[in-house]
Amino acid sequence: MAEESMKDFEQEINDSFKTAKKVENEDGGKWERFQSLIETKEQFDVKIIEVVKGGCIAYLEDTRAFIPASQLSVNYVEKLEEFQNKHIKVVVITADPEKKRLVLSHREIEQAEREQEKAARLAQIKVGEIVDGKVESLKDYGAFVDLGGVTGLLHVSQISRKRIKTPADVLKEGQEVKVKVIKIGDGKISLSIRALEEPEGSFQRDNTLEETGGFKYEEKTRATTNLGDLLKGIKLN
Repeated sequence: MAEESMKDFEQEINDSFKTAKKVENEDGGKWERFQSLIETKEQFDVKIIEVVKGGCIAYLEDTRAFIPASQLSVNYVEKLEEFQNKHIKVVVITADPEKKRLVLSHREIEQAEREQEKAARLAQIKVGEIVDGKVESLKDYGAFVDLGGVTGLLHVSQISRKRIKTPADVLKEGQEVKVKVIKIGDGKISLSIRALEEPEGSFQRDNTLEETGGFKYEEKTRATTNLGDLLKGIKLN
């Protein structure tokens, strides 16, 4: 029996390299696509097949992916089990070909939708408009007021014409308030309750009008108190 040499296995070795390279290229192409999806933000519908510690598992194009609990919603998720077998929309936020790590997010979709709604609501609000709102939170420098999708700042100096130390002196969280929009800029809304209050002494007594019985009198000639002028034209017997 002739001794086998590397030449005898040359074809098999070449074939194995071709197969390995083909698999490598296919796998590399898939992960390159996943990485491109991070930028395009293309949305996919996936099914949660398993709930694990810290998140959920789903498959995207036959590839196992992880959805962290923090990426399931913009709100805090208390019970991950509620997502079991549910279908949700996701985008790719991490694609690591070396570690074969694919991470998805539903939170980013929700966040983008909220931003769109906020922009639409912001476009509807105009400076000078009087709107109804609800106090979201109180800070030392003012109160944040929900205007129905967007939040405005009611600075402490704009709460009342009376001097107050902190917003908590006159407001509380959850309180409904009527406010006036006094400024909009850089996506921020400035509000005022003070502007709705009647200014102190807004009804000022006009001495001139009061003295003339309500009629405004404008003198056209120069008044004098010269005795000669007063006696002029008077005939004395």
